[in-house]
Amino acid sequence: MSLTSEQKKEVFKEYGGSDANTGSPESQIALFTRRITDLTEHLKRHKKDYSTQRALLKLVGKRRSLLNYLKGKDIERYRAIIKKLNLRK
Repeated sequence: MSLTSEQKKEVFKEYGGSDANTGSPESQIALFTRRITDLTEHLKRHKKDYSTQRALLKLVGKRRSLLNYLKGKDIERYRAIIKKLNLRK
């Protein structure tokens, strides 16, 4: 269920520029998005798993706050990550 270190490095390399760039907002947003999709698939099978549902809502909030930060900091980077990850505004 959780991401392996190879999968994390792949996400960081694709969205952060390198696998060592783990702190950029784009790479963090991409990692949260990957985890959110995994948890959503889990909840489709296990509808009454309320602890996972709570974790999912917390992740969505963290991603939203990072997106708001990026939107205030650099609107072009925000638009690029929204388009690349195919997220709704």
